[in-house]
Amino acid sequence: MNTTNMPQAGLLPFYLKLYDDIMPEHRDAFNSFARRIAAALEAHGICVQIASVCRVKNEFEDAIQSFERDKIDCIITLHLAYSPSLESIEAVCRTRLPIIILDTTMDAAFGGDVSPDKIMFNHGIHGVMDFASMMKRRGRPFEIVAGHDSDPLLIDRTVDMVKAASAANYMRRSQVLRIGEAFKGMGDFLVREDVLADKLGIQVRQIGIELLDEAVSKVELAEIEAELAGDAIQFSCEISREAHERSVRVGLGLRRILEQGGYNAMSINFQIFDRKDRPACAMPFLEISKAMACGIGYAGEGDVLTAALVGALSRAFGETTFTEIFCADWAGDCLFLSHMGEISLSIAGGRPRVFEKPFIFGGGMNPAVLTCAVRPGSAVFVNLAPGPDDSFSLIVAPVEVLAEDASLKPDMRDVIRIWIRPQCKIANFLEQYSRAGGTHHSALVLGEHTEAIAAFGRMMDMDVVHID
Repeated sequence: MNTTNMPQAGLLPFYLKLYDDIMPEHRDAFNSFARRIAAALEAHGICVQIASVCRVKNEFEDAIQSFERDKIDCIITLHLAYSPSLESIEAVCRTRLPIIILDTTMDAAFGGDVSPDKIMFNHGIHGVMDFASMMKRRGRPFEIVAGHDSDPLLIDRTVDMVKAASAANYMRRSQVLRIGEAFKGMGDFLVREDVLADKLGIQVRQIGIELLDEAVSKVELAEIEAELAGDAIQFSCEISREAHERSVRVGLGLRRILEQGGYNAMSINFQIFDRKDRPACAMPFLEISKAMACGIGYAGEGDVLTAALVGALSRAFGETTFTEIFCADWAGDCLFLSHMGEISLSIAGGRPRVFEKPFIFGGGMNPAVLTCAVRPGSAVFVNLAPGPDDSFSLIVAPVEVLAEDASLKPDMRDVIRIWIRPQCKIANFLEQYSRAGGTHHSALVLGEHTEAIAAFGRMMDMDVVHID
């Protein structure tokens, strides 16, 4: 199994040495229980490293140091039985790895008809209480998921928490490329690069269009032909060969820069595409849409903050796109999301179209743009808002992506378009959003991941604001 891009979790089993001293025969059953939990997580795409059962301080210290050496994303504690918190608390508080407490037991039922022998195998939950209470007293953040593993929701929620930890670790390692300066006068997303590095771990490199020119000049015809052939299979290409080819050429130059520089996110100011007589003659909207579907973060206008957010959420949860709230449908009580020409292929609800879009904002050539309907259903609208004193808030709002109206006007087919409905009236949503300092650049994540994305914010030491 290729585990390179899988979220990595360390499973830390808690136990009491006294039980081994007086009834060592029970360990086989507990080891089997730990393997059962690990197998359930692995079946959902999590790479699990199981530590040896830990009972005393040095065992907890050794296990956690091993997790740190292996650069796992988080630690899941599994309380096999009661385990005194003072044996584990120091080692747990020293590590910076996110902690997810799994509050579960071996058996699903414990009524009056059970044998008293079952108490031994199902009393770990009061060990959870001892441990969590001490974590709270020590000011050590943690997440907790409670239930029995026969309930799919327990595993689903735990998996989502591991993905949240993966997103946090990925964001702290963000290498973001900015091409051109940030859009002059846009202040909401602008944060000093030293603050991004110190507070969030985001590293930024800015280049000019000249380096993109150089990369585009090195693109070979065979590469272009292969990309055009792939596009013809994947998309409805309603575009001239000339317009499609020039956009692909610029896009492949951009792809080369991203790959050679090891960048996992990018932002481009469309204003730098000011001439038709240069290799980088068109804004690479098509490549941006493809890149987001491959987990590369993106945001427009030089916004490296939101680009890193989109990349982290995309790598962890998939089906994520950069977007903006453009218009309010007051009559329909929904919000219209859009942007110039970027939308992730990962959220497409039908066969995307590629067409030539007039470029009216500069002197560059007309670019190829991809549009599509978006899969309807549950989603999460996410915004990363800079605050006072170099703080950050993560605004999280569960929403519904609406099915595309059959009455869609033909001209709207050429527009990046998503309609969402929050869980409150849009007037109330917009008021809460702006009171929280929400910026005009955001991410949309398909699926029911509100709880996990909020956990991601807490793991990043952000103030989490829910709008629901």
